[in-house]
Amino acid sequence: MPRRSIPSNTLVAAVRKYLALEQQELAAYLGVSRELLANIEAGRRSLTGPLLLRLNPLAALLPAGERARPAAPVPEQAPPGAPAPGPLEARLDYCRHQAQKLRRELTKRAATQAAARRWEAVLPALLAAPAPAAGLVPPAEVARARQWLLARQQQAHATLHDADEAARYHLLRLRAEALEGEAAGLRALLAGSAGAAPPLPEKM
Repeated sequence: MPRRSIPSNTLVAAVRKYLALEQQELAAYLGVSRELLANIEAGRRSLTGPLLLRLNPLAALLPAGERARPAAPVPEQAPPGAPAPGPLEARLDYCRHQAQKLRRELTKRAATQAAARRWEAVLPALLAAPAPAAGLVPPAEVARARQWLLARQQQAHATLHDADEAARYHLLRLRAEALEGEAAGLRALLAGSAGAAPPLPEKM
């Protein structure tokens, strides 16, 4: 079982996280190996005087009280200015196209379910109906028709109680709804592209 990583509260860790630097990037700035920086960040090696002098300009950028602990997450903000419409329009076309395909597939599956429900409703009466007189319809034909109805009943029951099919239906529905929601967001973004970009929705 792998050990859980413990967040470091060293100055190196605070600088790196506040400035969103990878260990390799900060190591390159300081002129040391990534392995050495990782050991210093984890507290396994000491920060020497020369390294501290090279780190100080970056450490000075930390807010007051942040020199010994990781930086708080930066609030998510949209870039300034209106977004370029080209990528948004291309993505909107894709979302519309894929959502329409999924909706057509959902319509087909819903029609299959509706037909199965109709058969399930009428088959008990059909199976309970008296057989035609032997002189009118040969018994072998009556038996064949009854077997057909029984097979249809079994098929309708299987269609309506297929858990895997239900899962596939709901996965398709969720994908379609997600694409439609994205398309609505893209339309709003394009509508406001002449002015400032609308704020990003808050994450749940």
